[in-house]
Amino acid sequence: MISSKIDLEQDIQPLSEFRKHTAEYIERVKNDKRPLILTQHGKSAAVLLDVNSYQKMLYNYNLNEELIEAERQISRDETQGHQEVILQVKENLKKWK
Repeated sequence: MISSKIDLEQDIQPLSEFRKHTAEYIERVKNDKRPLILTQHGKSAAVLLDVNSYQKMLYNYNLNEELIEAERQISRDETQGHQEVILQVKENLKKWK
């Protein structure tokens, strides 16, 4: 998971500094699991994450979207009972045989 603690001195760097020390910053992000915030002209411009943290973030985002859609379906009474789902699964399994 992405660390919630950001070191204001180390984790926010100008793009020019990142260009000079790209390999070092990438290695630090991979090891520390803390994002690197890049600035351009004194304003935040981009965030660099390690791949594992990014994948976890995407997974959590997608899961959240699915939960929101499920809540919408429940509120519209678009749900199915347990027995209906079992029958539907059995029918789908027959198609795959």
